[in-house]
Amino acid sequence: MPAVFRPLAAALWMSGAIAAFTAMAIATREIKHVHDTFEILAFRSAIGFVIVCSVAGFLGHLSRVRTDRLPSHLLRNVFHFTGQSLWFWAITMIPLAQVFALEFTSPIWVILLSPLVLGERLTRPRLIAAGLGFLGILIVARPDFGHLDPGVAAAIGAAFFFAATTLMTKALTRGEAIVSILFWLTLMQTCFGTVAMLADGAYTLPTLQTLPWLILIAIAGVTAHLCLTSALSLAPASFVVPIDFVRLPVIAAIGAAFYAEPVQATLFSGAALIFLGNWINLRAATRATPPQGSTHESVTPRH
Repeated sequence: MPAVFRPLAAALWMSGAIAAFTAMAIATREIKHVHDTFEILAFRSAIGFVIVCSVAGFLGHLSRVRTDRLPSHLLRNVFHFTGQSLWFWAITMIPLAQVFALEFTSPIWVILLSPLVLGERLTRPRLIAAGLGFLGILIVARPDFGHLDPGVAAAIGAAFFFAATTLMTKALTRGEAIVSILFWLTLMQTCFGTVAMLADGAYTLPTLQTLPWLILIAIAGVTAHLCLTSALSLAPASFVVPIDFVRLPVIAAIGAAFYAEPVQATLFSGAALIFLGNWINLRAATRATPPQGSTHESVTPRH
């Protein structure tokens, strides 16, 4: 593709990612009174596993699924499942825009965890970015430390576990095919979700009303990954990330229109600080790294 068209194509792919993330949140809201978090995760992962196997089989890529790094896959998926559980639960507990704003702090956690996990240096721009990010958290969450909202705590926890998952994914992709990662991801998530769903002895199977929403959640997860990865292949992360933040006003408008969720100025002022922190980190990384080595891990699909 000619270089002049790459930014436009990346923006179009990001439009798809924004639509997919938004659809996933809305679908979760629509069935939260019928299915609990673990039921949604179990059914969503089972459908995703069928999709991954079908597409991989059609393309002849199932032979690329490896079994020699199962401990790494298991550890990664324990963190991923925890993050997903907290995110889906937060969606049912607090305003959608607040969940999305707090989710955007995941790259800040990557900054703080990368020296421990990957041995990367904690530079001044990264420290500034982290400070701005956490100031943004305080403004968005407005925590009452005597009585912290469980939904807010879940959203912040989800961002932390998504960051840990991102770092483990970066280590795992060294020599591991994407199809192998997706295969073990969906299979293990199905097992985790099923065990958690059956743990209390009470569960609700999909109905004619909820099955379309569950399928939408599964398809949206795969679509978001495809769109975001495609966008990053066409343009640097410093271009893609600002577009990803369009998700916030979009979901805020949907929350206000369909769920009567209040839109407060503090939400956007806090989100602006989180965005500024991410932008400073990306700008510093872009200057320090050749163009082909952009920091994709900061915006790795999380769901």
